[in-house]
Amino acid sequence: MKEKLSLPTARRIALAAQGFADPRPTGTITRRHLQRVLGRIGLLQIDSVSAVVRAHYMPLYSRLGPYPMALLDDAMQPKKRMLFEYWAHEASLLPLETFPLLRWRMARAEDGMYGGLSKFGRANRPYIEEIFRQVVDRGPIAASDIEGAKGSGGWWGWSQEKHAFEWLFWAGRITTHSRRGFERLYDLPERVLPSEIHALPVPAPADAHRELLRISARAHGVATAICLRDYFRLSPADMKGRLEELVEMGELIPVRVEGWDRQAYLHAEARIPRKVHARALLAPFDPLVFERTRAEQLFDFRYRIEIYTPAEKRQYGYYVLPFLLGERIVARVDLKADRPAGVLRVHAAYAEPCAPADTASELHEELKQMRDWLRLERIEVTPAGDLGPDLSDIVGRSIALTPPHAKA
Repeated sequence: MKEKLSLPTARRIALAAQGFADPRPTGTITRRHLQRVLGRIGLLQIDSVSAVVRAHYMPLYSRLGPYPMALLDDAMQPKKRMLFEYWAHEASLLPLETFPLLRWRMARAEDGMYGGLSKFGRANRPYIEEIFRQVVDRGPIAASDIEGAKGSGGWWGWSQEKHAFEWLFWAGRITTHSRRGFERLYDLPERVLPSEIHALPVPAPADAHRELLRISARAHGVATAICLRDYFRLSPADMKGRLEELVEMGELIPVRVEGWDRQAYLHAEARIPRKVHARALLAPFDPLVFERTRAEQLFDFRYRIEIYTPAEKRQYGYYVLPFLLGERIVARVDLKADRPAGVLRVHAAYAEPCAPADTASELHEELKQMRDWLRLERIEVTPAGDLGPDLSDIVGRSIALTPPHAKA
């Protein structure tokens, strides 16, 4: 062990690595800001739930404040493309430069090394090739554009056509051209990605794994091997020898973090700020918290998403956003953007034991900012009942003193 870090120091390092140590921009937010965030965090996880806003929009908001969502939409469009879609942590938006680093995963998928979808691929190869020909001839095309394609939702309810499209996507033979609503339109990578990206040499798997770990280590600041591996869902075999190489090269420094029972690694260029003055609502799939054990170790914050939990068994709510204030996660808020009514609904807000006295007022300010960003007219708070400590009542009183925001 070369160094020991206190837990507060590890928190500040992690927050700085994720971009929370910098003040939010005060002027016009541009593609340069988007590139800076992506350069730090490396990916934006995609999720279909739109209770507040779709998950890939939130990490930019959490770090930059109210930004035009069209900025991210444009970054996914063919003529202005900065990003592509593929499986990273989960389904994710990734910088174009990451494309060659994931070709090994595409090759493994085509060779049939991944689960149920691979079984489908082995059993239905002629049909998959027919779907591929449809993409060649008709792309960009959605699975629902194939005559007779029907499904009931979810992986288990996919149509045969959707299974075939997803197998081809997983194998890297097709990619996302754009989206129609939230539905993917697929096309060939050589017609979607810039020619200079598609033409980049494919690194050997070991080299790609090492580079993905570099991205992960930069995004974490300090982390255990499990967290570094989880960021891009690398297997233990993929990791074998790679961390040791990065340590030998001086890019990672083995450290012990107060309270952690596993070896940790500090990125050699990690910032160690003396103080972090953050204030942000976080999506459930934000890279700061999507590895739940890490969130608990760093922030003493036990967090589970309860979307798939029956309503009567939920502890905190359907779509609960952690609230980061300063250097701690101090509260969680169950939110719903009711767009037809123009209302940001606060179903409940709960303080953590570490919450300072100004948590409710700071949360109120952040909710007002989110209301404006989502172009909603007002905030309505629903009392949460007898579960506490509950911030809903005090936040509700505070919001009641603020005149409704006029929709732009």
